[in-house]
Amino acid sequence: MRNISDIIEQYLKHILHESEDKIVEIQRNDLADQFNCVPSQINYVISTRFTLEKGFLVQSKRGGGGYIRIQKVMFPSHDSLQNHILQTIGHQIDQSAAEGLIYQLEDTGILTAREANLFKAAITRDVLALKLPLRDEIRAKILKAMLISLISK
Repeated sequence: MRNISDIIEQYLKHILHESEDKIVEIQRNDLADQFNCVPSQINYVISTRFTLEKGFLVQSKRGGGGYIRIQKVMFPSHDSLQNHILQTIGHQIDQSAAEGLIYQLEDTGILTAREANLFKAAITRDVLALKLPLRDEIRAKILKAMLISLISK
């Protein structure tokens, strides 16, 4: 059985997918009532599952009539994808940001699930058993080389 966070995440992704402009505005309390949970559960789902690294832009307006707006960030065209990857990764990248980028690439269909799993396996801190910041620098080099090799087919 899935937990409430998974159910809320799937619901929000579904309504985002159905939206023409890939934007959804929600009332936190209304959504909490709909799923019979506390509003902080909604905050948790949004802050952990709808991050920029995973391809989402989140804005919120507090107060009466406040809302949370979630927008799916679209990847650039394949022509500029290589530059986007180089800029996103930079000279170093931590494991969480790298996994977020891999998730985003898989979610948009650039990586298959199998490729995404291979990428994740290659960049974990267990495999890159080095001290920081060297570990994040090596991770960035590996990730860039693998991604550029893959998209340059």
